[in-house]
Amino acid sequence: KELIKQKVKLLVSMAGKFPSGREYNVFSDSTSSKIVYENWPVPVLFDGFEIGEKIKSGLPLIKNESIKNSPVKDVFSLCIPKSKDDADGRMSWDEVAVLVAIKGYQPWFTLQNGKIVVDESGSNSWDNNGSGQFYLVFSQPKDAVEEYINKLMMHQPK
Repeated sequence: KELIKQKVKLLVSMAGKFPSGREYNVFSDSTSSKIVYENWPVPVLFDGFEIGEKIKSGLPLIKNESIKNSPVKDVFSLCIPKSKDDADGRMSWDEVAVLVAIKGYQPWFTLQNGKIVVDESGSNSWDNNGSGQFYLVFSQPKDAVEEYINKLMMHQPK
């Protein structure tokens, strides 16, 4: 815990469904999730299921014929056609977590302060009276975040 306090400013966690629900990353090991979120010594910012499921990414990249030899493009090109749910692009939990960890949450989101509560069944709820944890809430239309993420992905490797 002391090393975390010295080296980590913020944990951005792609987990949970807010203000309550059941999400795979918490459900798959609810015992460990409960231990981590009850004892983590620095602030935690949750990128919940409800955020990433709405933001679609990758489709503009794979349609861009001028970008060549991109491993990111290759992965999206392989994955998107495999699921009917990805017809408009891949759901973007990972991309949102990376965006927020690197660029911050503003101007796309506001934060709900409180604390996650993980129960033994793997569901989670939110305690607004808690502190030190936050979950993302859209402050701009999801299309603005989606457009920005897709723009950042348009990179031609050297």
